[in-house]
Order: sequence, then structure tokens, then C-alpha cells
Amino acid sequence: MNSRTANSEWNHRPELPLKVSPVFQWPPQLLKILRWYWFSWFPISEKLIVLCTAMVSWFWLQPSLEYVQNSSSFIWIIPMWLRNLALMTIVTGGLHAYFYIFKVQGDRGRYDPRDLSQRKNFTFNRQVWDNMFWTLASGVTVWTAYEALYIWLYAHGHLSMLLWAENPIWFAMLFLLIPVWESFYFYFAHRFLHWPPLYRLAHKVHHRNVNLGPWSGLSMHPIEHVLCLGAVLIHLVVTSHPIHILYHMQFLAISASTTHTGFQSLRVRNRDFWSLGTFHHQMHHRYFECNYGSLDIPWDKFWGSWHDGTAESHNRFVQRRKDAKDANTRNRRSS
Repeated sequence: MNSRTANSEWNHRPELPLKVSPVFQWPPQLLKILRWYWFSWFPISEKLIVLCTAMVSWFWLQPSLEYVQNSSSFIWIIPMWLRNLALMTIVTGGLHAYFYIFKVQGDRGRYDPRDLSQRKNFTFNRQVWDNMFWTLASGVTVWTAYEALYIWLYAHGHLSMLLWAENPIWFAMLFLLIPVWESFYFYFAHRFLHWPPLYRLAHKVHHRNVNLGPWSGLSMHPIEHVLCLGAVLIHLVVTSHPIHILYHMQFLAISASTTHTGFQSLRVRNRDFWSLGTFHHQMHHRYFECNYGSLDIPWDKFWGSWHDGTAESHNRFVQRRKDAKDANTRNRRSS
């Protein structure tokens, strides 16, 4: 693929080559590392927004632990499910309306020039309806189930609780470390989902989305929801507070929508105001066999599946795929 072909394949491409976290560059450059993590949170980011929604949820929209402990039924899960349903609908529906219904930004910053699909391989024969169904019916339900499990365990004294008054530094640090853990976990969970039997059983539901929209992010088979959202199970061994659970689950859900928006950013007066869709994952949905992970922990670079968006990188990717296909063909013939 030459540069002209690579450029014409996308409506918009960010600055290339794509860069991964400077933490994994040698020699270490402290200033770059600090800038990377500062701008991943400020001035406005999904992490900061989710931190605010988690606090609002805990203080005003969450059944108390005392209520859960004394409840003779599990009816307390219903308001949690409704809260999560509303949060996902407001955030994801708002992004979809802004970019795809009212088209406030037009095609500025949009990666794929094609419209969202109405092919028959989608549930209800429409990509958006399909994505909304799997997101709300399965995604929100599994998300709520994980939260409810932890709330029940905390309420009944089966988990130790980290308190701000006892360890404020670690309490605050956990919010910073949760996205890093997610980056670590996601690569291996995602590679497992590309194991052919599991791909055919579950992951193909998500990969029907070659062109992405906000509702595509959490549009998955229930098995994939259990696996991907299962990153939250780390809190069974890492002492935390229920607000960390809410933050972790809301981060997983909301970041799925923002990173699949299909636009690089929300722009205000021709300036990037809020970073959204990630080009490296957009390429994964188009090419399938590259960029399984994220940029914070670049497992793809370590394991040879990295695509930095340049024509040179694409040529290497195409050659790797051809070599793998040829090797599979030889193996079948020999057997």
C-alpha cells in the first residue's frame, strides 16, 4: 500500500506515526511521562468525567450498604440497573445524536467516511439498533451484576473496605491505577476473544462493526461482556472502596463508547476539546489482526501486532498476514 492509497482509505487520520506511552521508551524521559499522564486526565477527559459520575452515583444514586445488608430481597439492584441504563443512554445516545443525527461537527475528525451500516448481518438489520440492543440489554445488565456483587460483599462484611481517612494516598492512587490495570488486562482478554472458537461464538458480534459509532463500544455478546468487564474482579484481591468499583465499571462502560465514537475528538472553534475515538482501535476493527490492546501498555509492540497507521507499518502488517496465511496453507497440506 502506498502513501496515496493509505491516505485515501480514511476521511481523517491523526498525526502519524501513532505514539505509545513514553513509560516504555528507553532511556526514561520523566517529563514526557508526566505530560502523557497529565493530558490523559486534564483539562477534560473521560477519566475525569467518569470520576465525577462515580462520585455522584455513590453519594446520591446508590442504595446504602445498610439497606443492602438489611434487605430480604435483591430489589435494591433495580435502581442500580436503572441508573446505569440512564447513564449509558445519556452519554452514548448524546454522542450519537451529536455526531450522527444532528451532525454538529460534520465530517471533521471522522475516521471512516462511510455511513453506519444497515446490513442484514446486524440484529434488526440496522447497525445502530443492533448496537443499542446488545449494549443496553446485555452490557448494562452484566455491568450492574458486577457492581451488585461487590455491593453485596461489602454490605455483608465479606470484603475489607479501604477508607479515605485511613489511607488517603492509596485511596486516590487507585483511581489513577485502574485505567492502567485495564490497559494491562484488555490486551490478553481481547487476544483470547480472537481465538477462533471463541471468536465465532461471541466476539464476532462486536466485530460486525467495521465502521464505528458510539453504540458500537459496548455492543458485545454476553460472554464477551462477562470477560471484558471482568477486569473489575481485581478488587477481590486489591482492597478498595465501593466508589472504586463504581468508577471502574463506569470507566469500562463509558470509555467503550468514547473510544468507538469514530471521531478523533469533539471540536470547539476548530480546536480539540475532548479526545474521543482512538485511531489504533479503529484500525483494529477494519483490519482485525492488529492493535489488540491500548496505548498505555503497548503489548502490541511487544508481541508484533502493532500498526502505527503509516503506509510502511501497513505494508509490514499485510506481509505478516500473508505469511501467516501461507503458513496455515502449508500446515493443512502437510496434514
